[in-house]
Amino acid sequence: MTRPRLLVLRALGLGDLLAGVPALRALRRAFPGHELILAAPAALAPVAEATEAVDRLLPASAPGRAVPERIEWTGPPPDLAVDLHGNGPPSHRLLQTLGPRRLWAFAHPGTPEIDGPPWWAEEHERDRWCRFLRYYGVPADPADLRLPAPPGPSPAPDAVVLHPGAGAPSRCWPVERYAAVARALRERGRRVVVTGGEGEEDLVARLAKAADLPDTDTFGGGLSFGRLSALVAGAHTVISGDTGIAHLAVAHGTPSVTLFGPVAPSRWGPPDDPRHRALWRPGPEEGDPHGRRPDPALRRITPDDVLHACEDLPS
Repeated sequence: MTRPRLLVLRALGLGDLLAGVPALRALRRAFPGHELILAAPAALAPVAEATEAVDRLLPASAPGRAVPERIEWTGPPPDLAVDLHGNGPPSHRLLQTLGPRRLWAFAHPGTPEIDGPPWWAEEHERDRWCRFLRYYGVPADPADLRLPAPPGPSPAPDAVVLHPGAGAPSRCWPVERYAAVARALRERGRRVVVTGGEGEEDLVARLAKAADLPDTDTFGGGLSFGRLSALVAGAHTVISGDTGIAHLAVAHGTPSVTLFGPVAPSRWGPPDDPRHRALWRPGPEEGDPHGRRPDPALRRITPDDVLHACEDLPS
């Protein structure tokens, strides 16, 4: 007999998927007999597998945070389609084209036929999707976000990992400040390594040169998820902006210092845990998350702020 199929749309990035782990696991527990299919970028297949909640990833993506034009669905319509992508209506309409028996989504005036919960713009991302599922009668715990330990060894055990990149320049702390942090940590006897995603080779090289790091301690161009996960899980500390690697540090319980701006940690920050520090220096201006320059809130964070936060982390 064919298993009923549950389709979840979350065609976003690494941090988005990790923030959605509590919701995915809640759905897995609520529908143990369903095949749970995640529509997300193909590169996130290893991450989906690591959640231990997803049976299969169906490749779906679009530039930026846009809704994909289509989902290459085959066979009978989904028994249940769940919109974990956004508040619609484009994502709602995309799922409606598949003709699911049931569709769960946030309420929106553009799709009045969907009787879902209200969207609260300032809600934390993990809390948002758990509240969403509770509306539909599915218990969900925002703290259920840890990933299992990676099977492979770390390429740099007990190193401090610096990750200067992010999805937009507005969320990138200046390279010279990362370099100042790297030099200070190395003077204290710490090994420092630098990571970067695809297309961030120049950024990694600039930081490595400014901090006089050896080639063995730079990982530009995008590590595989397995190696990145092992690096983060085995790190002494992860220092980054508000991007995917910060969520990966939380998922592995690795001490972290995350620099926020322009989006506040109340929306994307780590859980309340002494292992994680969120630095946030808001001002009167409202930042642009898609801006072309480092946000003023980020620029108010100094290297000394970061070093002091590292000192405050549990050893």
